[in-house]
Amino acid sequence: YEEVSMKPVRSFLTLTLPVMILSIIPQVLHAQHALEKTLSNGETVYVSIYSNVYAGPKQAPFQLSAILSIRNTDPVYGITILKADYYDTSGKLIEHYVKEPVQLRPLASKDITIKEYDTRGGVGANFIVAWKSDKMVNQPIIESVMLGLARNQGVSFVCPGQILIKHGQ
Repeated sequence: YEEVSMKPVRSFLTLTLPVMILSIIPQVLHAQHALEKTLSNGETVYVSIYSNVYAGPKQAPFQLSAILSIRNTDPVYGITILKADYYDTSGKLIEHYVKEPVQLRPLASKDITIKEYDTRGGVGANFIVAWKSDKMVNQPIIESVMLGLARNQGVSFVCPGQILIKHGQ
């Protein structure tokens, strides 16, 4: 039998192991930062709503219905919707759709529908949604879905909410 020297293995581990550990640390820190970004205990969110889009060479208005969707993505804790205010193209308040706080249980959702014939908002309408939670929770998904069907044409698209203010943290 020939004796095998462990010297090359030790040398390899001595040089390689610190490099491997140092290369993992940024990934762990990035994962931690990503997790912190998705947890919140309250926000105010802007969501675009399109009552119509313009179609064809004459730029005729194509009327759309819209759904504001607020989805609690936390499987353990509830959230409270404080407001869902609807504004028109010029920024004028049209309606308070949430008049009293609404509790959303874990994984529950709330939808608000703007009918196709409701043209009060115009092409630049929006919702301002505010929510809170007593615990740090997964951020809810707050988005709008627009749909229009007319003259053998169909249009549908989604607009994600944009966080304006993070509360409490």
